[in-house]
Amino acid sequence: MQINQVLAGCCLWLASAGAMAHGGLSMEQDMCKLTVGPYMMHFAGYQEDAQRTEFCEDIPHKGPTIIVLDVVDLALRDLPIEFRIVRKTDGSLDSAPEVFKLNPTVYPKGTLMVRHDFMEDGDYVGLVYAGANRQYASVFPFSVGKPVTAYWKYTLGLVLLLLLAVLGLQVGRQRLQRDVAMQDFNDPKAH
Repeated sequence: MQINQVLAGCCLWLASAGAMAHGGLSMEQDMCKLTVGPYMMHFAGYQEDAQRTEFCEDIPHKGPTIIVLDVVDLALRDLPIEFRIVRKTDGSLDSAPEVFKLNPTVYPKGTLMVRHDFMEDGDYVGLVYAGANRQYASVFPFSVGKPVTAYWKYTLGLVLLLLLAVLGLQVGRQRLQRDVAMQDFNDPKAH
């Protein structure tokens, strides 16, 4: 029973590690959702390549990229929305080098589409502001063209789960063999 609890704990750890990796972005019901204050937006990114890559968080490689933000909460259609991408630095986001900007605009149809050609690999931060004077905000870090460092956690976790499963099977088999041997030893008919 303890092995099952350890396996369940490892699975929960792996799931939560992925969910906490990128600030305001989360995966719910196969949709990337972006939290902007009390509101939600759907986030999707695309790169035109051989695989027609779609992404939710990190951008696979530099080059032409399309980012689509769709309003989930209809109240956002009445608020001005601003979208910025800045290079990640050690300093304030306000002074970070700006890579892309959509000025505050009301989107009555609820869809913002951004086309940007990422020229350099590296770390970036997406910023979505909604409402007058940037009343609501969402900040989400992402990388472009970098190997996903979280994969080693998933690989390590998977290896750990496999090792625990093998260990659990081995312990279970030894207990079963011991119980059968003890039953044969205690059963006078077996002699």
